[in-house]
Formats: sequence, C-alpha cells, structure tokens
Amino acid sequence: MRKCSPWAFLPIMFSLFTAAGLWVVYFIAVEDDKIIPLSSEYKSGQKSPPYISIAGNAPPASCVFSQVMNMAAFVGFILGVLRYLQLKPRMHKPWMNIGGLVALSLACFGMTLVGNFQLTNDEELHNVGTSMTFGLGTLFCWVQSLITVKVNLRNEGRRAGIPRFLLSGAVTICMLLYFILMAQGLHMHAARTQWALVMFFLTFLASFAIEFRNYHFEILCTDNRDPPLSLSETFSEVSEYQSDQL
Repeated sequence: MRKCSPWAFLPIMFSLFTAAGLWVVYFIAVEDDKIIPLSSEYKSGQKSPPYISIAGNAPPASCVFSQVMNMAAFVGFILGVLRYLQLKPRMHKPWMNIGGLVALSLACFGMTLVGNFQLTNDEELHNVGTSMTFGLGTLFCWVQSLITVKVNLRNEGRRAGIPRFLLSGAVTICMLLYFILMAQGLHMHAARTQWALVMFFLTFLASFAIEFRNYHFEILCTDNRDPPLSLSETFSEVSEYQSDQL
C-alpha cells in the first residue's frame, strides 16, 4: 500500500484548529457575559445573541478572534494555492481553476477584515468582510465540487464530489437562512445557522485531504548556473510526476 502523504493532514488540522479557536472565542464571550449561550432563548433586553462576530467583539475574546481569523485566512489561502497547483496540469480550460483560487483568496481576505475590524469599531467594513467570506466562500465550494467530478483525480471524482455537492448545498442553505432570519429579527435561529454554516464550510475544506493524501508538494532551490524555475512550474511538475505514478 502507498503511504499517505503528510500533506493530507494540512486541511484536516486547519479545519480542526480553526473550529476549536472559534469555539474558544464563543466560550470566553459566554463566560464574560457578552453573549447568551446558543442553547438559550433570546428575549429583548437580554445580552447579545451569540453571533460569531459579536462573540469576538470585545476583549479578551476579540484578541483570540483576531488571531484565529488571521491564521485561518493565511492557511486557507495556502490550501487554495496548493489545490490550484494540484489541478493545473489536469485542467485543459483553466478559467474554472483560476476562478476558484480567486474566490477563495478574496474570501480569505474577507476573513482578515472580519477578524481585525470588530463590529463596534467599523461595522461597515466588518460587514463587507462577512459578505466576502460567506459569499465567495460559497462560490468556491460549488466550483470545487464541479471540478472534483470533472477532473476525477485517481478515479475518486464521484467519491469526493458527491459529499462536496451536499456540503455546498448545506453551506448555501445556511447562508440564505442566516440572512433571512437575521432580517426578520430571529436572532437566536440566525446565530445557530451562522455557526452551522461555518462548520459546514470548514468540513468542506477538510475534505481536500482526500486528494492531498496522494500528492507531495515541494519547493526546489537552484543556484545561478541552472535556469530559474518558478514556484508554479515547480509545483506543476511535482503534480505531473505524481500523476504519472498511477
């Protein structure tokens, strides 16, 4: 049996640590009486509902929240680049692959806006970041689901694609419900839906371990006597080499 590539653990650890960090923010905010628990019923005049942004709105929870979102944005961007380079040799029409990378990159930038511009400090910019993260993140999920089935890496397209389509549908439904419920003032249901949305999205990103387990990514460094090799070309050649080993 082929050994599982250690790169398979990157998306899994990313999702686990990001989810754990967000729940730490939630519990800190609950302990400091900044928000009411998700299991409670919201009544007018009570503490704030447990939206993620409200949980990370005031210190000390905001300090942890900023750190979690910045790290998630950075590692999420790295995952998007690795996924792009993995698919690049197999995509005859690269526009969809490029579009997926751009969507996730902008979603990750939105995460930094959410994490660094708290709701009470700059509500407009914070909401822009939220829209970018949820909207473009959802688009990325659908694009990657379609690519998964279309490219069919190692004949696992359907095995990985069907769960991804289901997760994309769950993310989309949660996003729509979140905005609808929030607009109707049903804040507890909206907050629960928001947490579910984020967990579904992190689960989607963790599923890249399925393809990453068969690939190795390397950065090669050469001296001036050899022709320069770009990072993209290096990763592409490594991906092609791995594909040739089928």
